[in-house]
Amino acid sequence: MKFVLTQTAEIEASVEGVWAAWSNVAAFAEWDPREIATKIDGPFQVGATGWSKQRGNPRAPFRITAVAAPHAWSSECPLPGGRLEISHLVEEIGGGRVRVTKTYTAHGPMTFAFRLHFGRRIRKQMPASFAALGARTRHLGQLRVGKP
Repeated sequence: MKFVLTQTAEIEASVEGVWAAWSNVAAFAEWDPREIATKIDGPFQVGATGWSKQRGNPRAPFRITAVAAPHAWSSECPLPGGRLEISHLVEEIGGGRVRVTKTYTAHGPMTFAFRLHFGRRIRKQMPASFAALGARTRHLGQLRVGKP
């Protein structure tokens, strides 16, 4: 059993800015309205583990499974009898904009519950999360050039 949910947005940002925000897992709660707290044990690389606590969800462990800097990375977390894979992709589209995509793939017996409960929440919350990602990248860019 498998369920795939893909959310995509175009935001004002650079690939490097999105990568800086997405690869700083420990800072997700500073900008993503869905996150309460996130921790990663060690550097951002394949095999790193940590946990995430999102609003309305239990704390969930994760493991980074792929990194293709600065364009993509993936993680997975266990589900009862299965797993949830989450992939992140950023693509340059020109004009100071990028396309960001998150894909959630649930495997196993929790697939149906994930689709009905978590899938609805993800669809509802991701636009705000993507907007916050764009704002975070603009903030990081201002810090790099010495603006307040």
